[in-house]
Amino acid sequence: MAPLAILLLVQDEGGTLALGGALCALYGLASALGQPLLGRLVDRHGQTLITGTVVALTTTALLALAFTRPAGHPAAATVLTVAAGVTTPPLEAGLRALWPSVLPDSAQQCAALAIDTGSQGLIYIAGPPLTAIFAHAFNPETALATAALTGVAGATIVLTAPPSRAWRPARLRSSLLGPLRHPALLRLFTALSGIGFALGALTVWSVEAAGRQHTPWLAGAVPAALSAGSVTAGLLLTHRPRTGPLSRQLLGACAAFTASWLPLITEPAPVAAVVTVLLPGAFLTPLITSAFLTTETLAPPGMVTEAYAWLIATVGTGQAAGTALAGLTTAHPLVLAALPALGGTAALALLLTARSRHDHT
Repeated sequence: MAPLAILLLVQDEGGTLALGGALCALYGLASALGQPLLGRLVDRHGQTLITGTVVALTTTALLALAFTRPAGHPAAATVLTVAAGVTTPPLEAGLRALWPSVLPDSAQQCAALAIDTGSQGLIYIAGPPLTAIFAHAFNPETALATAALTGVAGATIVLTAPPSRAWRPARLRSSLLGPLRHPALLRLFTALSGIGFALGALTVWSVEAAGRQHTPWLAGAVPAALSAGSVTAGLLLTHRPRTGPLSRQLLGACAAFTASWLPLITEPAPVAAVVTVLLPGAFLTPLITSAFLTTETLAPPGMVTEAYAWLIATVGTGQAAGTALAGLTTAHPLVLAALPALGGTAALALLLTARSRHDHT
C-alpha cells in the first residue's frame, strides 16, 4: 500500500511523476537493503525488541511523510521515505524463522511455507485497490496513514502470538558476512535476483501493453493474475507437498517458471495475456518455497532470520533492477516482453552451475 500511496500523494499535490516514481523506488530499495541488517539484529536480540522498535520507527516516518507535502519539500520527503523503507520490519523473514518451532515435521513445514508464500499474493491483490479506494474516498494522506496503521496492526498480531514471544535467538559467534560466507547461499541469493528481475519487468510490461493495446484495465489485471496463480499454487501445495531432493525441486520450479514466460513474447491479446501470467505465478510459489527450505538447510546456526532476509532482499533488488531496465525498453515491445524470461534464464543458469554443490540438500 505504501509505495502507491506515496505516488498518489505526490500527484495530488501537483508533483511530477518522476518525483513520485523516484520516491517509490527509494522506498522499495531502502526496504530491501534494510532487511538483512534487521534480520541480523533479530537473530541477536530477538523478535520482540527489534521488530517492535522498527515498527514504531517506520510508522512514525510514514505518518510524518503523509503531512510533509512531498511535492513542495522533496528533500524532507526523501529522508522520510528512506527512513520508512530502511526500518520496514522484517516480519516475513521472522515469520518463516518460526515455522520449524511451530511445525517440527518437515512435510508440514513445506506445506506451511507453500501457503505462506502463496498467500503473499493476496497483498498485491488487495493492497493497491484499498489504497486507491481510501485515496479517492478521502485523500492520499489518509491512504498513506491507513497503510502505516495497517502495518502496526499486522506487526502487533505477529509479535503477540505465542510462537513469536517464545522464540529466542541462538547465542553464537557473529560473522561480518553472516550467511553470505556460505558460497552456496551466495549463489542461491544471486540467482533469486533474476526471479525478482522477471517480476519487476512484468510490472512495466503490463503498463506498456495496456497503453499500446488501449486497455487500461490490463495494467492492474496482469499483476493480479500473477498473484492469483501464486495463491492457487500455495493452496494446492498445502494438500500435495512436493517430494524429492530440494535441489531438484528448486531447479524444476525455476525451469518451469522460466519457460512459462515464453508465451508473453508472442504479444498475446489482453485476455490471453492475463491467462498467460497465471502460469508463472503458479510456478513462483514452489520456486520460492524451495528457496526458503534450501536457505534453512544451508544457513549457519543462529543466522536463519538474516539468511531469510537476504533472500527477500535479493528478490527485491532484482525487482527494482527489472523495473528500471524495463523502463528503458518501452520503445521496443518485443525486447520488453522477453525480459521476464531473461531474468528466469539467468537464475536457472546460476542454479545449474551450482547443482553439484546443492545435491547434498
